Amino acid sequence: MPELIITKHIDVPNLDILPVYRQHGGYQALEKALKTYQPDDIVEMVKKSGLRGRGGAGFPTGTKWSFLAKDSPKPRYLCCNADESEPGTFKDRMIMEKNPHLLVEGVILSAYATKVHHAFIYVRGELALAGRQVERAVREAYEAGYIGPDILGSGYDLEVTVHRGAGAYICGEESALMESLEGRRGYPRLKPPFPAVVGLYGGPTVINNAETLSTIPAIVLNGADWYASFGTEKSKGTRVYCLSGHVNRPGNYELPLGTPLRVLIEECGGGIWKGKQLKAIIPGGSSTPFLTPDKIDTPMDFESIAAAGSMLGSAGVIALDEDTCIVGAVLRMTEFYRDESCGKCTPCREGTYWLVELLERLEAGHGKEQDVPLLLDICDNIAGKSFCPLGDAATSSIISSIKLFKDEYLYHIREGHCIVGPGALAAAGVSR
Repeated sequence: MPELIITKHIDVPNLDILPVYRQHGGYQALEKALKTYQPDDIVEMVKKSGLRGRGGAGFPTGTKWSFLAKDSPKPRYLCCNADESEPGTFKDRMIMEKNPHLLVEGVILSAYATKVHHAFIYVRGELALAGRQVERAVREAYEAGYIGPDILGSGYDLEVTVHRGAGAYICGEESALMESLEGRRGYPRLKPPFPAVVGLYGGPTVINNAETLSTIPAIVLNGADWYASFGTEKSKGTRVYCLSGHVNRPGNYELPLGTPLRVLIEECGGGIWKGKQLKAIIPGGSSTPFLTPDKIDTPMDFESIAAAGSMLGSAGVIALDEDTCIVGAVLRMTEFYRDESCGKCTPCREGTYWLVELLERLEAGHGKEQDVPLLLDICDNIAGKSFCPLGDAATSSIISSIKLFKDEYLYHIREGHCIVGPGALAAAGVSR
């Protein structure tokens, strides 16, 4: 059984209540940090641990902290990005609902390490229960003296504000998140300047994903070498993988980075449902390219998934069975990005609309031969040319599906229906 860090006590009854969390080691890391370490010591510890961001980019956390401008006259801020909106991803929700104090402790420790005196936890608007749990955990932490002035007699002061989003996927992008926190519409900002120099309210700002911050207490308590003993040479630690799609046991599974996809899908997830065969894998949420079944033994770490042709992203693994219409699945994902485009830039606003129009035409059986190259042409006009990464996210499933499953697109055009499902059965004279 692998070592568990995030989910170690996740099924303990009432873990969301402060006394129970403390019974299982809660806030010991904070007490140790304030008594033993200076802020820069923790930054170096996190660097040495090899922890990388769990929100999708995978940037080294300690290095990101060290980028904070040191000569700014404005206050520093820390933002916890818990605006979890990536389709196929639900790890942060689990942490906030079942173990919110772990996140709160991670926020306090990270704020101390980065010399921040006001931290924000930005929770996705649709996650009503998660928001209530985090708000209660923050209140309990205030009452216990873990947040506020002179925490545990250390002389360190910290205020923590919980902010609920309004249900916009774009606010998961760090600069749009800051715009939302400041009371404006969630539009991404032009970079540079980067948040570490000019961020929230114009001050140096560090922004980390909820799972990233929830990992900090274990590193502080057990040490950098202990954490670095899990995972691979370049991808250290464990990761909470969100397994969904056509598997027998979907859910969150914490495994060391580098664990093969096969272990997650077959051993943890119980294999593909109804005795069917695996057709495709989305390894990092809907914004990452497809993988084919021959990649099932690929280690789930940043480098190996990239070498296989995709990205680990948010670790939202979606398994699709043999009866999945790839064109239909891509249409569904592209509709999401069309609806969630903030509309700020033309390539994304107009491009996602036309991608959906073309995919709907193909799925309805009215596709034309030029539709496939036209899809790729529109993708080329969006990817790398939009204001933020949403444009790239909207095109990855289309580009990779045409590369790997082009025959299905051509079948839609030629036959006027899907290669699988009811349309294919009817064409073959088979009734359900």
